[in-house]
Amino acid sequence: MSRIVPYDPSAPLPRKPGHTSRGRLERVLRRGEFAVTAELNPPDSADPEDVYERAAVFEGWVDGINATDGSGANCHMSSMGICALLSRIGFATVMQISCRDHNRIAIQGNVLGGAAMGVANFLCLTGDGVQAGDQPDAKPVFDLDSISLLNTLRTMRDESRFLSGRKITTPPQIFIGGAINPFAPPYDYRPLRLAKKIAAGAQFVQSQYCYDIPMLERYMDRVRDLGLHRQCYILIGVGPLASARAARWIRSNVPGVHIPDPIIERLEGATDQKREGKRICIDLIQQIREIEGIAGVHMMAYRQEELVAEIVHDSGILKGRQPWHRGMDTDPETALEEVLEEVQST
Repeated sequence: MSRIVPYDPSAPLPRKPGHTSRGRLERVLRRGEFAVTAELNPPDSADPEDVYERAAVFEGWVDGINATDGSGANCHMSSMGICALLSRIGFATVMQISCRDHNRIAIQGNVLGGAAMGVANFLCLTGDGVQAGDQPDAKPVFDLDSISLLNTLRTMRDESRFLSGRKITTPPQIFIGGAINPFAPPYDYRPLRLAKKIAAGAQFVQSQYCYDIPMLERYMDRVRDLGLHRQCYILIGVGPLASARAARWIRSNVPGVHIPDPIIERLEGATDQKREGKRICIDLIQQIREIEGIAGVHMMAYRQEELVAEIVHDSGILKGRQPWHRGMDTDPETALEEVLEEVQST
């Protein structure tokens, strides 16, 4: 007879039939619930408390925390380190892997190490060029690109082997993701690029910031025409703008981020631009939620992480459910399954 046991954050959940990982993010998406992930701003520090403090603002509000891997080609605490710290206390993490900094030997080792530490979700990225960061003399690697990286992780998981052909004794049970950018030219190619990533192994994707709903709708029209929304979970990037000045800077300096004039004009006309930026983000999320084929949002609130809980709450996208937090004694879905099994066995 089964029984409900206290949830141990150091122990992975059982892998459900039809799932490739033991992770909660995959469970949420496969249940058809609108998922919320968030990006953690990594510290320039070796103190684990700095990571825990930054993650605390997301607790109970997101289904997964992304740990960036040298975002913008700048050095911070590693994605591996952050995921190890957060996974061992129960957070669902998304470990980012950038081809810029790692060759295939390091990447495959990091996937095994991350999976062994409880990381269920991996996001495959090409990575910004080193010239974009504060150490432009660094030597870029780019042994793989994002497509071949996706295929590498899928090969490790599904075929239990390294790229060399050598056998992996215990393959990583992982949920594999990639990045998309519907808002960068050539626009007609972007859905085809998604199709290539799905063919290579992407099960979920996260997009660059979205501030143009009509542009997103045109992209999703084509995605649905190709049937890609039924083959991959699509999470759209969102985030609050701090001011009209910040919006103009982002539009001019961050590749692939398109911010229409009406958004900037709305910020300029507000008496409290930061508050209006939060309101715009909520409005965008509510519109994104209604677009067929979109499975969730990815929150990127750089230096405004404290607003994530308010934005998620005020947008109403969780519809009364609460993602994991440290006050939960059990994983609700696992507990329910165990109760049903116990009833059926008596």
